[in-house]
Amino acid sequence: MVPGYQVRSEDLEAITGDVPLTRGLGRAYGDAALPAAGDLRIAGSALADRVLRFDPQSGVMTAEAGLSLDELYRAFLPRGWFTPVTPGTRFVTLGGMVAADVHGKNHHVDGCFGRHVTSLRLRVADGRIVTCSRSEHPDLFFATIGGMGLTGHILEVTVQLAHVPTPWIYQEMARVPNIDAFMDALKGAAANWPMTMGWIDCLSSGGSMGRGVLFRGRWARPDEAPRAFPALRPPIPVPFMMPNGLIGRHTVRAFNAVYYRLPHPNRKVIHPKGFFYPLDVVGDWHRGYGSRGFTQYQCVLPASGGHPAVRRFLDVVTRGGNASFLCVIKDCGPEGEGILSFPKPGTSIALDLAMRDDTQQLVDQMNDCVIAEGGRIYLAKDALTRPEHFRAMETRLDRFLEIRRTWDPDGRIRSAQSVRLFGW
Repeated sequence: MVPGYQVRSEDLEAITGDVPLTRGLGRAYGDAALPAAGDLRIAGSALADRVLRFDPQSGVMTAEAGLSLDELYRAFLPRGWFTPVTPGTRFVTLGGMVAADVHGKNHHVDGCFGRHVTSLRLRVADGRIVTCSRSEHPDLFFATIGGMGLTGHILEVTVQLAHVPTPWIYQEMARVPNIDAFMDALKGAAANWPMTMGWIDCLSSGGSMGRGVLFRGRWARPDEAPRAFPALRPPIPVPFMMPNGLIGRHTVRAFNAVYYRLPHPNRKVIHPKGFFYPLDVVGDWHRGYGSRGFTQYQCVLPASGGHPAVRRFLDVVTRGGNASFLCVIKDCGPEGEGILSFPKPGTSIALDLAMRDDTQQLVDQMNDCVIAEGGRIYLAKDALTRPEHFRAMETRLDRFLEIRRTWDPDGRIRSAQSVRLFGW
C-alpha cells in the first residue's frame, strides 16, 4: 500500500470511517487533496455520485458528494437547471465545491457556492454522521464551507439550483488598453451584467500594464439562442509532455501580444463550455508545462486599495517574469459565509506559474504584497504559501481552528496542505 492510496466505493459512508481525507477529482492546484506524510489511505468519492432527491418545482437537489459538475451539466442543463455558481472547470465534485466554496464569474451578483447550499451531511472525526445547516450545528456548517475538507468527510450536499432560460450564453467582449481602464471597465460591467471577467497580459509593463480583454455574459434568451442543446465534445488531446521551459517569458510574451490583438467579436451567443470552462477544451493541458509542472496562484486585493493596489501587485508579477498566458481578473462581491471562504469585496487575480527554481521566491514576494494590501489567497489554488504568510493575511483563522478542534480534538482529519499551513 502506497501513501495516498484511494479507497473507492459507491458507499462513501462505508469507506470514510478510518481515513483522514476524502478526495474528489483532485483538481485543486496545490496539496489540499493530497494526504499528509505517513497517511496511507484516503477515500475517493467519485463513485458516490447519485442524485438522491430533486424537486422540479423549487430546484432543490440533494446529491452524494461525488457527483461531478460535468454530470450535473449533462443531467440538469437540458431540463433548464444549473448550478448557481460554477468554477472554471466542470471536473469537480459537489463535495469539492463546498470544501473550496468555489466562486465564478458571477460572484458580484450571486456570491460563492456555499451561499446556495442549504444543508450538509458529514462524517466527523469521531465517526458520527452529522447533518448541519444554518440552524443545525451552524458552527460546523460555516466552517465546512470553504474549510478545505478539514472539518469532516462531506457525504451529501443539498443545494438550490438556478433556473436558466436557455443553455447558451450571450457574450460581449472588449479590448482594454491597461489596468486602470480595465478596473473601470469591470466595475461598469458589473453594474449591468451578471457574469464578468477578464484576461490580462501579466508581462506587459509601463502604460500597457494589465492590458487585456474583458468578457461580459448572461444566459441567452430563447429568441437569441440556437434550438439545439450545446453538446459536449471530447477535449483536444495533448499527447505527450512538452519540453521544460517551452512556456517561458518569450513564448508567453509572444502569445499575449497575438491574443490581445486578435479581432475578437464584440458580441455573440456561445457554447457554455467556451464561456465557463475554456481549459476543459484541451485534455491534459498541464503537459504543456513540461515535467516540472506548474501551480496556480490566486489572491483578492480589497476594494479599499483601489487601482494603486492592483498596479503594485501586477508590478511584482511583471518583474518576476514567471506568469503564463493564463491570467484572470474578476470583481468580487461581499465576503462568503464560510469562515475561510476566499472572496472579499475587491479585485481577484489568478495566474498560472510554471515551476522553476525561483517560483517559491515569486510566491513569497506576491504574498508580501497581498499582506501589505490587506488581501488574502485562495487555498484551492495554493501550493507554496508559508504558514506565517497565511496567518498574517487570514484574520479568521483562529476561529476556524477553534471549531476544527471542537469537532476533531485529535487532528484525525488532515491533508498535506493543513499540515503545511497549520501543523496538523
